[in-house]
Amino acid sequence: MQKAIIEKAKQLLADGTVNRVIGWKKGGFAYDITPAIFETAEEIDAEFVYDDFTAANVSKYLIKESRKDGKILAFLKPCDTYSLNQLTKEHRVNRDNIYVVGIPGGPKLDVEKIKAKGITGILSIKNENYTLKIETLYGEETMPFYEAICSKCESCKSKKHVTYDELIGEDGDILESNRFDMVEQLENMTAQERYDFWRAQLSKCIRCNACRNVCPACTCEKCVFDNDNSGIANKAAADSFEENMFHIIRAFHVAGRCTDCGECSRVCPQNIPLHLLNRKFIKDINSLYGEYQAGEDTTSKAPLNDYNMDDCEASIVHERGAE
Repeated sequence: MQKAIIEKAKQLLADGTVNRVIGWKKGGFAYDITPAIFETAEEIDAEFVYDDFTAANVSKYLIKESRKDGKILAFLKPCDTYSLNQLTKEHRVNRDNIYVVGIPGGPKLDVEKIKAKGITGILSIKNENYTLKIETLYGEETMPFYEAICSKCESCKSKKHVTYDELIGEDGDILESNRFDMVEQLENMTAQERYDFWRAQLSKCIRCNACRNVCPACTCEKCVFDNDNSGIANKAAADSFEENMFHIIRAFHVAGRCTDCGECSRVCPQNIPLHLLNRKFIKDINSLYGEYQAGEDTTSKAPLNDYNMDDCEASIVHERGAE
């Protein structure tokens, strides 16, 4: 697949369809894959990567890139196309300046799950018939591919691209997902158990802002948490209230707009399951206002941005919370 993607990128650069490409390249380690811009065929040949670790959603980078001169080629996995559609709907990208090639998605791998097996000094990782052959400083290790899958890929909602200009390979289908299973487990806890769960998780936060910075729905040019006049612009949380507040406010800000791409949890260095906050809101919106998937199209209004006479009343929400 990497070869086909590279050839497509060079073709579209050569015929003038685009003047640059957003994709992925290796960082300091074989598994350290990062988004990157390529402007020449030589750069693509030398550095472009598409493998089991290219999990990063590049849609957010298109906010700035689509405002530049010329058209940019973006290779988007199915889950990424939902993010681009949502950004298009909110007029945050110039879709006319983006040429989208849909590519197959995951499942992608999470190196932290490999390291959790006690495997260190990793030099290279190869997938051979869904068995990972891991070369380390201390010899070769193996483990099943599916034990190292990214959490966001474990509950994939769709293999279908919702926007593209052309496809590489065949398109997939919207899937029956188990993505709300953990939300239901939390809902079945007592209030104290839920509080204890989230305090244990959010107390690990180091306020690196990785979740906010990677989130395609966080597109404010000046975040309230960067505003010195807001009273909450401190980098590190001063107490447990501020630890909770940062993530709860962020979840409220993206409610009804989050496409559930899972990037927030993927990049968290503390492995906090932040996507569960967003999935709780998605599940409640589906229950109270009808099934809705952010980013599925570019025309429909989100339930929280619309009003009709069938909307639930505040008393209904209150009664649900009291159950």
